[in-house]
Amino acid sequence: MTITGKNLIAGQWSGETENGFTAFNAVENTAMKDKFADASEQEIENAITAAQRAFTSYSQLPATKRATFLRTIGEQIVQLGDELVEMACAETGLPAMRIQGERGRTVGQLNLFADLLDSGEYQAVIDLADTKRAPLPKPDTRLGYLPLGVVGVFAASNFPLAFSTAGGDTASALAAGCPVVMKAHAAHPATAELIAQAILKAIAIAEIDPGVFSLIQGKNYAISSQIVTHPLVKAVGFTGSERVGMILQQQINQRAEPIPFYGELGSVNPQFILANKLAADASELASALVASLMMGQGQFCTSPGVWFVIDGAEYPLFAETATAEIAKTSAGVMLTPGIANSYKQAIAQWQDIAGVDLLAQGQAGVEHFCQAAIFSTDLATFSANPLLQEEVFGSSALIVKCADFNDMLQAITLLKGNLTASIHAIDSDLANAKQVALATAHKVGRLIYNQMPTGVEVCASMNHGGPFPASTNIRTTSVGSEAIKRFQRPICYQNMPNELLPELLKS
Repeated sequence: MTITGKNLIAGQWSGETENGFTAFNAVENTAMKDKFADASEQEIENAITAAQRAFTSYSQLPATKRATFLRTIGEQIVQLGDELVEMACAETGLPAMRIQGERGRTVGQLNLFADLLDSGEYQAVIDLADTKRAPLPKPDTRLGYLPLGVVGVFAASNFPLAFSTAGGDTASALAAGCPVVMKAHAAHPATAELIAQAILKAIAIAEIDPGVFSLIQGKNYAISSQIVTHPLVKAVGFTGSERVGMILQQQINQRAEPIPFYGELGSVNPQFILANKLAADASELASALVASLMMGQGQFCTSPGVWFVIDGAEYPLFAETATAEIAKTSAGVMLTPGIANSYKQAIAQWQDIAGVDLLAQGQAGVEHFCQAAIFSTDLATFSANPLLQEEVFGSSALIVKCADFNDMLQAITLLKGNLTASIHAIDSDLANAKQVALATAHKVGRLIYNQMPTGVEVCASMNHGGPFPASTNIRTTSVGSEAIKRFQRPICYQNMPNELLPELLKS
C-alpha cells in the first residue's frame, strides 16, 4: 500500500509532507524515505470537531453494530499481510515473530470487545418499584452506562500495534461508543498509517461516520497539548514516560472542565525471591529472570527491573548464574536513538553510585546498539538513592541484597506503584510469602506467583494498571474487557417508560 505521510482527518488524507519529519530505520540507524506531515492546528481542530459530530450517531449505534465494526477492523488489519510486519520491523527494530504475535494480540483485543458488546457491554442493575413501601413508595431505578464522548489516544513507542493505532485504548473507546482522535507515535508513523488505512476501510464497510476515527501525525509538542486541552475531548489514554505523562496531566488539570487521564507511566516490576525457593532453584531462577529481562531488549512495561534476594549461602550461585547469562547476551537495537541514549545515560549514572556494583554487561555491538547490564547493591544503598528506585527502560536489572527477611519487608515500603510484582517461593516459604503478598498488594496492580511478569493475558480478569506512577488512575485497567469502563460513565434512569430505556435496561 502507498504511504501518503499525511494525517487521516475524518476520512480524508490531509497535510503537507515536504517539510515534515522522516521515519527512522532502527536497525540500520538511518532515516527512511517517507516523510510525514506535522498536523496543523486547524487539522487537529477539524479532527476533534468531526469526532464530536460523529459521537451523536456512533454512541447510539446498537452494540451489535459496534461489534461488527471492531471485527471488521481486525479483518482489515490481517489483510495488510506481510507489508505491515515488514514496516513495523523496520521502524522499531523488533523481530518479525514479535510483530506477528502483536498483530494477533491486536486483532484478539478487537474481537474481545466485540464479544463483550454482543453479550452485553455492562451488567444492568435494576431495582424495581415498590408502591406499597411506607412512608413513601419506592421508585423504579435502573443503573446503566453512557459513553463519555471524544477520546484522545496517544500511541506507545514499544508496542507499535497492540498499544498504538488500533490498540487497547482505541478498541476499548470505540467499544464504549466513543470516537477516537489518535496521536501516532513518531517512532513508527508508517506503521500507524497502514493501520489507519485498515480502519478507514472498516469504516466504509460498516457504514460508520468517518469522524469516528482520525490519525494525527507529528513531532510538534503543541499537537499533544491541543488534544488534551480541547474542550470537546472528554478523556485521554496515554502510554509513555512519566515526564511527558505528568506534563499532559498538568495541562489537563488546568482545563475548565476536568477529564479523566488514563496514563501508564512507569514500573520496575519488583521480584521477591524467598529463601527456600532460592536454595532449591537458584540457578534456574536466575536464568529465567534474565530471559524475561531480555524480552524486547528490556523494552516491556512489565520487564523485571529490581530483584530482592536474601544474601545467604545460596546467593553466590544465583548471582554467578545471572552474571553468566547476561554476559552471553548480544547487544540489541532500541526502539529509537533517544531511548538508546537515555538507557546508556541511566547505566552510566548507576555505575557512579557508591555501593552499586556492575556484575556484568552483555556483548558489545555496533555503536547504536545497547548492552544488557546487571548490577547489585545492598538495601541501605537502595534506600538512600532514589535514582535506583526509578525505572530504567531497557535491559538492565538491579539485584538488591537483603540481610534477612525483615530487610525484604522493609524494601517493600520503599517502592512506588508498579504494574506487577512477582513472588518466587515454594511451599515451605508460604508463611513469609503471605507477608510479602499482603504488603506488596498495595503497591501493584497485578501480583504474580512463581511466574515472570513479562506477558499480559488479554482477558476479563486482567488488571494492567497500578498505583502511581504505574498509572494515573488506580481504579482502572488498560488491558482486558474491563478497560471499556474507562470511557463510560454511570447513569441512573428513574421511573422511565420502557420505550425510553437502553436495550440492556428494558424490562
